[in-house]
Parts: sequence; structure tokens; C-alpha cells
Amino acid sequence: MESNLVQVAVFLVLTALVAVLTWWRCRREPRGTDAARDYFLAGGTLSWPLIAGSLLLTNISAEQIVGMNGGQSMLLAWWEFGAAAGLLVLAHVLVPMYYRYRCTTTTELLERRLGDPALRRAVSVLFMLGYMFILLPVVLYTGAVFMKSMFNLEMSILAISALFAAGGLAYAAFGGLRAIAISDTWNGVGLLVMGLAVTVFALAAVDWDLSGIPAERWTLVGAADSDIPWTTLLTGMLFIHVFYWGTNMVIAQRALAARSVREAQKGIYAAAGLKLLTPLIVIFPGVIAYKLYGDVGDVAYGRLVGDVLPPALSGAFAAMITGAVLSSFNSCLNSAAALYTCDIHLATVNPDADVKRIGQRVTVLFSLVALAMVPVFQNAESIIAMLQQLNGLYSMPVLAAFVVAIFFTRIDPRAVRAGLLFGVALYALFTFAWTPLHYIHLMFITLVSTVVVMWGLSRVMALRAPAAQAA
Repeated sequence: MESNLVQVAVFLVLTALVAVLTWWRCRREPRGTDAARDYFLAGGTLSWPLIAGSLLLTNISAEQIVGMNGGQSMLLAWWEFGAAAGLLVLAHVLVPMYYRYRCTTTTELLERRLGDPALRRAVSVLFMLGYMFILLPVVLYTGAVFMKSMFNLEMSILAISALFAAGGLAYAAFGGLRAIAISDTWNGVGLLVMGLAVTVFALAAVDWDLSGIPAERWTLVGAADSDIPWTTLLTGMLFIHVFYWGTNMVIAQRALAARSVREAQKGIYAAAGLKLLTPLIVIFPGVIAYKLYGDVGDVAYGRLVGDVLPPALSGAFAAMITGAVLSSFNSCLNSAAALYTCDIHLATVNPDADVKRIGQRVTVLFSLVALAMVPVFQNAESIIAMLQQLNGLYSMPVLAAFVVAIFFTRIDPRAVRAGLLFGVALYALFTFAWTPLHYIHLMFITLVSTVVVMWGLSRVMALRAPAAQAA
């Protein structure tokens, strides 16, 4: 009983401390004259440490820590190693273009390159649907699973998810990206320190003896029936990371909020270096948990933390995990609000609307829908595999649109819009009706097929246009 009180006390104090420090720092930050850029991009004032910290914590949330440790296999380290490659593409290819066109959202680049506001809105809708029905519910669910397994809470998963949603909504609705990035940095430092502490304590719990863990739990060469067959490293793995780190508004938004291209790139390089170390936090402890508990799936990490950490440290770690969950949740909310407000509302409804008020309304709506979706994910065997698989419904079609917009010339935007529908339909066929290969291979096939369709339709339209003019 006394240890539980210590855990809860440390947890509450640290969570409150981060909130107070964030509020204090936000008050001191200068405000810009552009309301949209100030609320959604922190006025373009973020320094590279804030960018690195926010990138890292937005990515490393409960769905990462719980889901990847729940896989209890070092094979999942490829998701972390691939992230470094995706971040380098963001730094060297996409960030210079985003700044050249002064983009507030990643989708604005499509409009600037192809001259079609309708395409920008279509891609924004795909992003928002993915956030609302996939990413946000998974973040809430995995955060709730961790807290429930760590503290042995009597509360339901849905009730814990509701508490996370309320906290994340407060940051996203009232503080904007500036508050999110600042709180991310505080929590990010704490999460790295506490995450490494969990690994050390877990090793001590098994007397630093890892014998007895099956060889297949250590291998980095995936078999054909594994979560990551080695052949997928040659097809879709890299492109999944290019989409996630380069075009996904939730991630790239941090890089868009830097003081300059160079400042953004420094933050990205720092995040890439840290991603090479994160397997020690998000994967290795799950393998150790296999020796202690066997194959227990997504409850492995919460149970491990609750067992190996002293009460005060476990309370501190719970505070950091809470920060990570809130980071991913409020980051996604803020990105969804930016996409709707800048790409849709200001463009088609009211160009003089109150940006902050519209953004707040969007975050409330998305929070409610995400919370209602949480029960859908409670029966997933592997939350990480399910998340990546479902993301393919919009990730590869959207990446195809960016590929043709950046690397191809004389592309008809109508062809790109039609290609988006084709890509979504093709991957939906692969996911729900016919699955001949591993989903990462199918994502690659979807990407290549969608690019070909976009290019082919554009060429057909170009040939028909002179004929129609002549007639």
C-alpha cells in the first residue's frame, strides 16, 4: 500500500511539474503576427533541441514502447534503424522544399508543385481519416494498457483512455505546437533516462544472464513467416519510413516550425542519432521480459516496469510514459487541426476565421471519435503490426502523390487525384480481401502501382487535350 502511494505521488508531482514548466516557458516565447503559423508552427521559432526532442517523443509513445516490447523480439529493431534513413530523406530532400515554398502544412507542397488546391485538400482528408480512425485510438489504447498493467488498475481501458484524451486535448487545444514541443523536450529527456534505467534494472532482475532465450528472439534476419521477413527490407520498409518521417504532418510539422532550414536539419540529425539507440528502450526490455514471463505480448513492458523498478522510480517512469502518450496524442490532434484549418476551412469556408478557435473545435471532435474507436483495437494480436498494416490504406497512396509532385514534370493533378483513389482501393483489396504477400511487400506494390497509374493517366490526359482543342 505504501509503495503504491509513493508511485502515485511521484507520478502526480512530475506530471504537474512538466505542465507548469511548459506553461512558464510558453509565456516567455515571442508571438508572431501570422495566427496560423503561430498556433500550428510555433511562429517558426523552434530551436534544434526542441525539434529533436519533439520528434523523438512524438514517435516514441506508448504504441511504440508497449507494442514493440510486446513483440518480444529484436527483429523489430529494423523499425528503429529504418527511421534514421527516413529522417535523412526529410532533412535533405523534403525540408528544403517545404521552406522554399513556405509551407504551413506538408500537403501545401502538393498544391505549390502541381497548382491544384483540390489535390491538397484530398490528401489532407486522407491524413485526417488515418489520424482519427487509426493513429489516435491506438495511442490511447496502448497508453491505457501500459498504465493498467503497471499499476494493476481496476479502471477499464476505456476510462484510462478518456483521461489521456482529456490531458492531450488540454495541451493541443490551448497551447498549440509551442506547448507541445516544449513539454515533449522535458518528457523526452526523462523518458530516455528512465527507459535506460528500466533496461538496466531488468538485466539485474535476470542476473545479467540472457541464456535460455530462444535464438529466434535475437535474430535480425526475419523468416518468411515473421513480422518482418528479410525480403521486406528490400521493398517497402524504406518507403514506409519516408512517408512517416517525411510527409506525415504529425512528424514533419516539427521541422516546419524551425527558425531556418539549417536549424531544422540539426534537429533531424540529432533525432536520427537517438533513433539508433532507442532499441535499448523499446525492444530489448521485451526480450528480457520473455525470459521472466514467457510470451505475454503487449502487457510485457508494463509488467516488467512494475516488477523491476523501485516504487519512486516506477512512479517517475509512469509520468514519462504519460508525457509520451500525451505527446503523440496532442501532436496528432494539432496536426489534424492544422490540416483542416489551413487546407480546408480557410480555403473553402471562411478565410478570415479565428484559427485558434477552429483548431480547438477540431481537436475536440477528433478526441471524441478516437475515444469511441479504442474498443476496436483491444483484440489486436500485435498492435504494431496492425498499426503499420492499416496505415498502408493511406500512407502509400499519399507518398505516391508526393513522389510524382516532386520528381515528375507535367503531371496533371486530376490524374494524381484519381491515382489516390486507385491506391486506397488497391491496398484495401490487399488488406481485406486478398493477401498474397506480406503487407510490407503489398505496400511497396501499392506505391509503385499508384505512381504508374498517376503518370499513365497524366500522359493520356495530355494526349487527349490537343485532340480536344483541335476538334
